[in-house]
Amino acid sequence: MQPKKSTTWKSIRNIFDQIHLYAGLISGLVVIAVCFSGTIYVYNTEIREIMDSELYFVEETGERMSADELKSSLEKSSDSNVVGLMWNEESDRSVQFTLIRDGEEGRGSTFYVNPYSAEILGNSSDKTSTVEFMGYMFSLHRWLLLDRIETPILESMSNRDLGRFINGVATLLFLLGVITGIVIWVPNKVKNWKQGLKIKWSGNWKRVNHDLHNSLAFYALIFLFIMSATGPFWSYGWYREGWQKTWDTYQAPAPKSEVAAKPTAEAKPELAAPIEEGNLAVLSLEDIFAKTNAELPYGGNIRVSLPSKSSDLISVSKYRTGFFARAGSDQLTLSAADLSVTEANLFSDLPFRQQIGRSVKSLHVGDIFGPFSKFLWFVACLIATSLPITGTLIWWNKRKKKPTKKKPAEQRVAEMA
Repeated sequence: MQPKKSTTWKSIRNIFDQIHLYAGLISGLVVIAVCFSGTIYVYNTEIREIMDSELYFVEETGERMSADELKSSLEKSSDSNVVGLMWNEESDRSVQFTLIRDGEEGRGSTFYVNPYSAEILGNSSDKTSTVEFMGYMFSLHRWLLLDRIETPILESMSNRDLGRFINGVATLLFLLGVITGIVIWVPNKVKNWKQGLKIKWSGNWKRVNHDLHNSLAFYALIFLFIMSATGPFWSYGWYREGWQKTWDTYQAPAPKSEVAAKPTAEAKPELAAPIEEGNLAVLSLEDIFAKTNAELPYGGNIRVSLPSKSSDLISVSKYRTGFFARAGSDQLTLSAADLSVTEANLFSDLPFRQQIGRSVKSLHVGDIFGPFSKFLWFVACLIATSLPITGTLIWWNKRKKKPTKKKPAEQRVAEMA
């Protein structure tokens, strides 16, 4: 019975070997480009802060101005209205204010501001060399730089959609390679698992290359699976909808006729105290911060979106900071009348399934647990970039025909007799 089982497993493994091989060969070049750019983009924020440090870091000179003082100063000097801000709690960091002029349409412009002097350090839309470089990395990672080509490649879709489609196919093939790799590795190495986790540096280059492919892939297995399983979320609508339904975060879009017919007022939570429609009264940002910190008593950065009318609501998000900071902001909706909480959406209150579903971006880029998990994703991305290279070398070495062994003299004599 044992030989039969062994033969059956060899046949099954051969099938998985072929799937693993061709999934890797077909997607190899795209995976290298996507993973290489992803390796760099994991530290997108950190790279921007280092290269354009004058926008993000300030010299501590005395006491920081209050948010209200900064708001008043900016509105007077720019003849604009502050509609939002990102307040960083670290003393050596700049803060961000979003301003919009009267009658101006759009979201406004976001400025980096020195909290000690109210000096505007720069605009988030400024095209520095770092911004340009990271833009290319993002384009390579998401659309394979096809969005940078002005002439349409296909008539049926835009270049951006084409890049998104190719990226999605390659990512799904990489995911298939990860799954088949598990099936190939585990039964083969389970008896000698220690040997399967080591790289024999004393061996020839073929042996070292083989060990690099197998052992490093195993160490990064869980991260490679997460990255490849979340990647198609941005490539295909059907995948995105399936993800949302799986993790209970799907919300069916309302028919356009219903959206147009539904009164706007019905969508607003009831205010704590009725107030008249009109221009927004002066709101104290410090009071908003105090209310937020009272409701969410932990260290973190606060983002505030101010309403344009007195009947609208104030939106507040708070983000945890620290080396092991958990991703996922807590959100509050406050009444503009008395800053009472009309709605609270706390990430920790969500069911575990929804926490996973809403963390798809954090799971993909690696900031699910702050800088700690970012480093793990960075290393995993480096390994993922190397896998198509080492895997192709393994395949190329195997396809070389081995030299025919010379037959013993006795056997040659017997064959000639």
